[in-house]
Amino acid sequence: MDTTTATSAAAPRISDSRATAVIITLCFGSLAGALMQSLVIPIQSELPALLDTSAANASWAITATLLAGGVSMPVTGRLADMYGKKRVMVACAAILVVASLLCAVGTGLVPFLLGRALQGIAMGYIPVAISAVRALAPREKQATAVATVSATLGVGGAIGLPLSAWIAQTFDWHALFYVSTALAVVVLAATALVVPATGDTHPARLDLVGLALMAVGLVSLLVGISKGSTWGWGSGTTWACIVGGLVVLVIFGLFELRHHDPLVDVRTMGHRPVFFTNIAAVLIGFGMMASSIVVPQLLQMDERTGYGLGQTILQAGMWMFPGGLMMMVFAPISARLINAIGARLTLAIGAFVVACGYVFGAFMMDAPWKLMVSVIISSAGVGIGYAAFPTLIMDNVPLAEAGSSVGVNSLMRSVGTTTAGAVMAAVLTSKTMELGGFSIPSESAFQLCFFVGAGAAVAGALVALLVPARTRRSAGRPDTPEPGKVNA
Repeated sequence: MDTTTATSAAAPRISDSRATAVIITLCFGSLAGALMQSLVIPIQSELPALLDTSAANASWAITATLLAGGVSMPVTGRLADMYGKKRVMVACAAILVVASLLCAVGTGLVPFLLGRALQGIAMGYIPVAISAVRALAPREKQATAVATVSATLGVGGAIGLPLSAWIAQTFDWHALFYVSTALAVVVLAATALVVPATGDTHPARLDLVGLALMAVGLVSLLVGISKGSTWGWGSGTTWACIVGGLVVLVIFGLFELRHHDPLVDVRTMGHRPVFFTNIAAVLIGFGMMASSIVVPQLLQMDERTGYGLGQTILQAGMWMFPGGLMMMVFAPISARLINAIGARLTLAIGAFVVACGYVFGAFMMDAPWKLMVSVIISSAGVGIGYAAFPTLIMDNVPLAEAGSSVGVNSLMRSVGTTTAGAVMAAVLTSKTMELGGFSIPSESAFQLCFFVGAGAAVAGALVALLVPARTRRSAGRPDTPEPGKVNA
């Protein structure tokens, strides 16, 4: 196995202007993929009527994208390592075109859910773009490029909410997916025409058994977590999915240990820097998602509660919008921190800033602008921390596993956000009050959510500090390990 760390050694030499165009293209493609996460949130309550189905069935519109994206990220990363990053990104963009068009023209539940699942698969573009930009960007721009592309994971969701709310309120709901189709066509064309091949393919046979085991395990686990608040945390179905998923994932790990060409190299994932980076990804992903769940609900809560702020979904999205911009603003700052003090400390600082935003929000829930400030602070922390994840991963994995390893790290963040959704739902239903004959979350429940999010972010920061410190020989350039070893 090639043990050279993931660097740009195999990448073609390109001009500065071409490099800038490549970075912009990969950022735009990743942003378009991330938008899919929040695309249907404004119309979620209307989906049962729009699709002539039950609320339970319609709820799979979000879950299908989540599940498909979770499985897709490590798989597309592995395919990119085997067949080339550009080919896989073009394929993901093409899938996004088909998926968006299917949702736009479809009128029933089945084609709509199929389209949403395919949109989730297309999110595999993001981790591949992160590893590609590291390979293609000039050395002096690598940290900034990786930081900016990584930030799109959070920016897409933040921008997507107000944008999709405005489109849904102004036009027919199908317009959401026609716009998505148009964006996907632009991404497909730009990726095919602008992005060069990285020249770092490592031909191998795809581990189909491992793929099946991973898919079954992840889907079962994530379904159990995401549906726990709906099915009930005391439900046998919920725990059968969670426990069954964990058992299958253990079997998957044991199988991969014995496979000569695994889908995911479990030994590499167990390497201390990679292991702790992935654990931190779960915790910080949890922390990031908390504000995306809690703040919009607070903003839209009925003013008769005494604490609700009575905003429309479009207004709520606009209050959240500056947070998305803040992630982009802090991406280059994160790059400078990575070059100055290393990715490990940068990640810890970002997580602590996220926690500060939540603590501020817990005591400042009485006005929309105060919640906006809370989101801005926590989003700044996300912008600082998210760039550090792929840097830590790619500095410590073999070149042949760069794409799949970044994909696994992206998956870990998705596990964190999924878990956050389940935990926040459980907290909000644990402390309720009566209003108009309905039970709604109390003010103290929202405060508790902020503190839980802050706690997860602090835990993520502490785990990040467990990643071994390493000396960088030059900015943006990882050390070369001894033959047969991966960087510690």
